[in-house]
Amino acid sequence: MAVRSIRLFGDPVLRAPSAPIDEIDDGIRALVQDLLDTVELPGRAGVAAPQIGVNLRAFSYNIDGDIGYVLNPVVVEVRGEPEPTGEGCLSVPGLWHDALRHPWAKVVGIDLDGNEVVLEGEGLMAQALQHETDHLDGMLYLSRLSPDDRRAAMKEVRESDWF
Repeated sequence: MAVRSIRLFGDPVLRAPSAPIDEIDDGIRALVQDLLDTVELPGRAGVAAPQIGVNLRAFSYNIDGDIGYVLNPVVVEVRGEPEPTGEGCLSVPGLWHDALRHPWAKVVGIDLDGNEVVLEGEGLMAQALQHETDHLDGMLYLSRLSPDDRRAAMKEVRESDWF
């Protein structure tokens, strides 16, 4: 359907917990298509619905050419101790910092037919699953930074030309 604009840090939709999807209708189908179209652009590993201004629990992913989506995702399992992982965010453009992420994660949700979807993985997939689910909980990756890195990141945000 359409590549949607990404909402930037400071937009209230990025801080609000997303509502679950109770009914799959044409609006939800269009949302999923927009999420898929938006994540297909180069350099994008994931796009959560709040990032395109929709406060619903859905995200798309694009990991090593594997493109998909999940509705009502919940992180059900993580493995390993959280470790600093280089991370950026489309909603905080130009910043790259070490966020604490588990090295393995598993998310469970549903697809457009109501069937269970299970996504799991390590590396970039684990990072994306945690990052996008955080968006749905109203959290940006900046909250996962060490206090010193968070201060530095907030300074970068204040000095950016997009803020």
